[in-house]
Amino acid sequence: MVKKMQDPNADTEWNDILRKKGVLPPKEKTQDEVEEEALEKQILLEQESVVKIYESMTLDELDENEDDFSEEDEAAIEMYRQKRLAEWKATQIKNCFGEVVEISGQDYIKEVNKAGEGIWVVLHLYKQGVPLCTLINQHLSELARKFPQTKFLKSISTTCIPNYPDRNLPTIFVYHEGEMKAQYIGPLVFGGMNLKVEELEWRLSESGAVKTDLEENPKKEIEDKLMSSIRSTLPTRKDSDSEEEN
Repeated sequence: MVKKMQDPNADTEWNDILRKKGVLPPKEKTQDEVEEEALEKQILLEQESVVKIYESMTLDELDENEDDFSEEDEAAIEMYRQKRLAEWKATQIKNCFGEVVEISGQDYIKEVNKAGEGIWVVLHLYKQGVPLCTLINQHLSELARKFPQTKFLKSISTTCIPNYPDRNLPTIFVYHEGEMKAQYIGPLVFGGMNLKVEELEWRLSESGAVKTDLEENPKKEIEDKLMSSIRSTLPTRKDSDSEEEN
């Protein structure tokens, strides 16, 4: 009696075991399976291509170009959008400072020079007992809450820089990615005890440390009022002529 040979391409559990052990070669694919696999590879390559095109875009740019995506692109773009969104949220959390932190000279390099990519640092050198330093610390605490993406630091001047002269207090240094961008040294620069928090905010915005919503320098309004007051007290030409006649 001749034993009937089993079809090696048949879908049986025994053939699956033999294929796994290498006794039988892999099952031959039907034409439909070959075409389906080729189509899936093509779709995957197209999606990867689309992702590469838009991978340098911000979330806003992705939204602006949304109409240019085809239906096949949507899945890949949505995955990429979620990835960028997660990265953005992580950055927001990481860079959310929100308070003025006291540092020593030993912390200077780590907290200032190596603050990180894209980080603005505002450092106030002060001394206790100096009224203007106390005022500026109060203003910086308010600004730190308003601009949590900026790192606000303070340090006792001689602790941070040995033998730093008191005549230079208060001092504010502004750094970006470890490079000094601005420095404000001495009481005259700040205008004395009349310094308003809005004026300090404007000054820091000019250096790039914060993105203010103020439309103009608040000190300009005070200066304009002062000049107007001075002009109103000056004698007019008509008054001068009358005095000369008398």
